[in-house]
Amino acid sequence: MAYIPNTDADRRKMLDIIGVSSIDDLFDTIPKALQFQGDLNIPPRMDQITLARHATKLAAANANAVDMPCFMGAGIYDHYVPPTVAAITGRSEFYTSYTPYQPEVSQGVLQSIFEFQTLVCELTNMEVANASMYDAATAMAEASIMASDLTGRKQIVFAGRVTRNYRKVVETYTRHMGLDLVVVAAPDGTIDFDAVRKAVSTSTAAVIAQNPNFLGQIEDMETVGKIAHEHGALFIAGVDPISLGLLTPPGSYDADIVIAEGQSLGCTMGYGGPLLGIFACKQQYIRRLPGRIVGQTTDADGKRAFVMTLRTREQDIRRERATSNICTNVALYALAACVYMATMGKQGIRQVAELCLQKSHYAAEQIKNLPGFSLPYGAPFFKEFVVKTPKPAEAINEALFDRGIIGGFPLTDALPELGNSMLVCVTEQRTKEEIDEFVKALAEVTA
Repeated sequence: MAYIPNTDADRRKMLDIIGVSSIDDLFDTIPKALQFQGDLNIPPRMDQITLARHATKLAAANANAVDMPCFMGAGIYDHYVPPTVAAITGRSEFYTSYTPYQPEVSQGVLQSIFEFQTLVCELTNMEVANASMYDAATAMAEASIMASDLTGRKQIVFAGRVTRNYRKVVETYTRHMGLDLVVVAAPDGTIDFDAVRKAVSTSTAAVIAQNPNFLGQIEDMETVGKIAHEHGALFIAGVDPISLGLLTPPGSYDADIVIAEGQSLGCTMGYGGPLLGIFACKQQYIRRLPGRIVGQTTDADGKRAFVMTLRTREQDIRRERATSNICTNVALYALAACVYMATMGKQGIRQVAELCLQKSHYAAEQIKNLPGFSLPYGAPFFKEFVVKTPKPAEAINEALFDRGIIGGFPLTDALPELGNSMLVCVTEQRTKEEIDEFVKALAEVTA
């Protein structure tokens, strides 16, 4: 048990042991100008009833996607979460569990992870999936490092509109690894294959593409994979799990590594986190797969049992020889995704995808007919689309918010060449009435 100093005598003893005279000495490395001075503004203590009322009042000040229809996506989406998810993830044996470092006594958690891996493989048509990552961004970074390690090459090519935040995380992860990150522009929104062919060479470790891409448009992933493989590079495919209810799964167009943001699979938006990273690959790369892999076996009595099959690539085991810095997995959200996929089934996920497709196209048709609005790209899209607006998106969103609507994602930074524009997302959650009200509000706030 850890030693916790809880009296003045205990604290003095602790300070003597570590050789400092005061608690403040522990923070000497932080410049005084950056250290907080004075007393913290902490309100007086409250009884349980008063505290509950206070917390409820604070929560009421927040906007939420229950009271306000949400048309913002860009990586985190307002999808329906079946009640089965909370019923299972809320159980104490799952809710309070952690990564099983003693797997032989964690059979329930191991089985839930095994089922998650199995469902991810079925959804993506890949051979192997791990026990989840932090989010899609770190999964993309780990995939890039894995590809470089497997090929012995140092160049990573981003084809088309890969989510910029994901790319930034890859840059951060690989900053001191000598990797050359090449971004191939997509002036028409989708992948410029001639430009990709020029960028890819025998120095390329991997080509990364997303489908749908950051702008919601559907890409020709098979062609990207062929370009990568012609030069001996690996093909890393980023996907939207819900879209796989309709679109070709990455295993069917010969992707080597697949990454995805699993938040859409039964996980709440949660103010932007936590999220769920999905990671799958071909069987031949299993020894380089980051994170953990849970396997199924039989015990001494011949009964079904689960084991932590592989985890030797990580820094908590191999330290300086590790090939991955991922030392845990988002087990609770992986369980939520597992319950979601099991609840919805193949047909249910397909129906969700169809609703997203139909409702987003209905919204796009209505918006493009508004004065001053247009759709700058003509490529097919799934549930998100770019809209050019007559006024800055930030100003439009403020006006929409006052009307009880969460607007689209402003593209001022991501697509400055477009001028005023936003990325609008329509999921199965949105009703026709909400879409019509959104379109009406757009017309009124820009009139």
